[in-house]
Amino acid sequence: MSTISHAEYLAMKRFPALDGMRAIAAVIVVIFHFAGPKWHWINGWIGVHLFFVLSGFLITTLALREESRDGKLSIRDFYVRRAFRILPVYYVVLLIVVTFVWLRGEYYGYKLPEQLPYYLTFTNEWAPPGRLFGQSWTLGVEQKFYLVWPALMFTVGAFTLKRRLPMTIGIMALAAAGHFSGISGLTSAAYAMILMGCAVALVMHSPRAFKVMRPFTHPLAAVPVLVAAVMIQTNVTEIDAWFGGVSGGLIPVMFYGIAISLLVTSTLGRGPVQWLLSVRPMAFVGERSYSLYLIQEIACFVVIYSIPRFSTPRLATALLVTLVALAMADLLYRWVELPMIDRGRVLIKKLQARKAAPAAETRQPELASTSA
Repeated sequence: MSTISHAEYLAMKRFPALDGMRAIAAVIVVIFHFAGPKWHWINGWIGVHLFFVLSGFLITTLALREESRDGKLSIRDFYVRRAFRILPVYYVVLLIVVTFVWLRGEYYGYKLPEQLPYYLTFTNEWAPPGRLFGQSWTLGVEQKFYLVWPALMFTVGAFTLKRRLPMTIGIMALAAAGHFSGISGLTSAAYAMILMGCAVALVMHSPRAFKVMRPFTHPLAAVPVLVAAVMIQTNVTEIDAWFGGVSGGLIPVMFYGIAISLLVTSTLGRGPVQWLLSVRPMAFVGERSYSLYLIQEIACFVVIYSIPRFSTPRLATALLVTLVALAMADLLYRWVELPMIDRGRVLIKKLQARKAAPAAETRQPELASTSA
């Protein structure tokens, strides 16, 4: 086992360990929601910040590689890919939620008429508190990131690393300042985590900056990093108190984001942690983690209405909800996610072919005259 080179990093088509990270994040969120107070020590709410770091890293990495390959990032193709990846299954699950509570006569009891405008427009994070489908606030954050980030970094700000990285860090600092100012602690911390993932991607893509991170690509580095991430996650309150409690939880969340960023880097090469996060069960759950995250409340309703003795929050309830949610997520993954991702790819190819056709027509007379 050894560190990897920049060329080896750029040659990687997939980062298999990230599936395992997504799987863990999704499962601990479900356990945190449904296992009861005894399991609040796992602080599953911080798991969504793992998703944010991964989103920032993956989206920026893919965009940078497309830019290097094609000379620029196609903003149109980016938005098409994101739309077909995120929107279909989201709206399908939202329809399931609305239909479920309507059939049970609880549509108005859950105040869905007040909530739906937020859910339909991905402004979920601003919806009134105590709501059904409340975990979807993270989608509101990510959709805004997807909308703004590529335009900011790859069109208006088509800069080199020397400009992109300070800009990313600067925006991250503004997000942290928004948390401290009380503007919106929840979403400010979320954007800071996404931008942390973006910053790692920018550093890793640059041949010169990669040298700084290369020691962390050693597979054995993943072991202490994973331990640090677990320790931070399970001791958020204590860490925040150690800093005087002035950050409102932001300091341990930032430490957690750094640990996850280093974990991403250290699991690029083959090693024990990378193997653990890449085994087939982890990959299976990770691939379905988006649908699992969305459908968890419906799975809980199915469990407690089918087997009333599981209506009390405890670990057995959380595990059963996880299994039911995973079964539902598998159907959503096979019947909605994959087919819609494929349709998005087909649409992009059609749009690219349509754009290339006029250029081919204008070149045709030149080819004819040359051959004559």
